Amino acid sequence: MNTSVTIAGVNLKNPVMTGSGTFGSGMEYSDFVDLNRLGAVVTKGVANVPWPGNPTPRVVEVYGGMLNAIGLQNPGIDVFMERDLAFLKQFDTKVIVNVCGKTVEQYVEVVEKLADSDVAMLEINVSCPNVKEGAIAFGQDAKCLFDVTKEIKAKAKQPIIMKLSPNVTNIAEMAKAAEAGGADAISLINTLTGMKIDIYRRKFALANKTGGMSGPAIKPVAVRMVYQASHAVQIPVIGMGGIQNAEDAIEFMMAGATAISVGAANFINPYATVEIVEGIEQFMKEQNIADIRDIIGCIE
Repeated sequence: MNTSVTIAGVNLKNPVMTGSGTFGSGMEYSDFVDLNRLGAVVTKGVANVPWPGNPTPRVVEVYGGMLNAIGLQNPGIDVFMERDLAFLKQFDTKVIVNVCGKTVEQYVEVVEKLADSDVAMLEINVSCPNVKEGAIAFGQDAKCLFDVTKEIKAKAKQPIIMKLSPNVTNIAEMAKAAEAGGADAISLINTLTGMKIDIYRRKFALANKTGGMSGPAIKPVAVRMVYQASHAVQIPVIGMGGIQNAEDAIEFMMAGATAISVGAANFINPYATVEIVEGIEQFMKEQNIADIRDIIGCIE
């Protein structure tokens, strides 16, 4: 039984990855999860300098999920490389670093510092506010997305995965823009923009007013967008958004995802990733599927 998949020449032992921002760099979860069992660990977003993040409160539960407005708090690339990458080196799993920035120059600075590291791929979070473009996220404008992809690709030593925002009218157009800019793969969906109001306090539940919604409630939207994106481009698609179990993961793969990322589920079940790996293996045995690649994009 073959569970391995290949993305941009990088072979993963299975298609299960961690969702950036939900797993740290694996340190917090290593007591619960054997990181060697995962296809890849995708780290929390890292910037060129430390980011303090947004004021609190910045996480709130909603029906079927949660809203977060963490603001990409991170220690900066130098601490990250010394601490987080050093920790991950001990495991037999691929490492994918999620990169964030507010300008193209900030992305490039991080990408260049990672050039000679033992990192398999870079996931570029283009849902960060683009300060130079009046706070429009890079990922919400096709030309901006093409431009930032092209500039990062020109500097990156590792394959780049562009993480797409769902807060757009036409996800296929955005996928094509990333591909045209030189992306080696795309991942989607990032969080949907949402809001919650505390009616008793007559205040926003989040200090930031809006936050990113994740969790099971967004899965149907995510599956639809993965299907549309995978049919629009030739590069691999990594699917995410509300995956709780193996059945959810397989649904994304049948829609066209080569691999999947498990995000918010980690908060309610720290064993989720390995349980999904085992669940996929069980499904393949029960359905007499010899090669996992046989189910990728099998729904037309």
